[in-house]
Amino acid sequence: MTGHSALIRLLAERSAKQGQFTLASGKQSTFYIDARLTTMSPEGLSIIGPLGVATIRKTGWDVDAIGGLTLGADPISYAISYASAASDHPFRAFTVRKEVKSHGTGKLIEGPLRAGDRVVVIEDVITTGDSALRAIEAVRNAKASVSGLVALVDREEGGRQAIEKAGIAVVSLVTASEIIAALTS
Repeated sequence: MTGHSALIRLLAERSAKQGQFTLASGKQSTFYIDARLTTMSPEGLSIIGPLGVATIRKTGWDVDAIGGLTLGADPISYAISYASAASDHPFRAFTVRKEVKSHGTGKLIEGPLRAGDRVVVIEDVITTGDSALRAIEAVRNAKASVSGLVALVDREEGGRQAIEKAGIAVVSLVTASEIIAALTS
């Protein structure tokens, strides 16, 4: 089983739920993906890390660091960073807070992101694209450039297009339709 098909299977078994749900975007849906049930598991981390590195390398993007909006992007970023450690060009991971820290240094971004870095923004589940766009804005405000975005799951509800409209290339590891197909097979 390839990393891609193993990830689909794991997301279908652990993260996908059917019923009536209100998503973070406020949209109503009969399908919910709690990606953290996969991304925070040893099996999920061991699949996501190498698959994420391979996906980023395949794009040809020149990357120094990866990260996105906490909490969804964190385990994905860390798994990919860890999996890249043995390579000639490992990726540093960072986290974008939802709000500026009110104490200490008052940071919005935690971790080793540097001005001038070339960044891939990470997203767990794209629905409207709003979370990803917030992370992109924070990275740009930190004087780093965004090479592209890697999403664990694209819900295929217009978020990808919203991000691409903002000039950012998007690659997803899995789509919602692939997970739904795995649920019904």
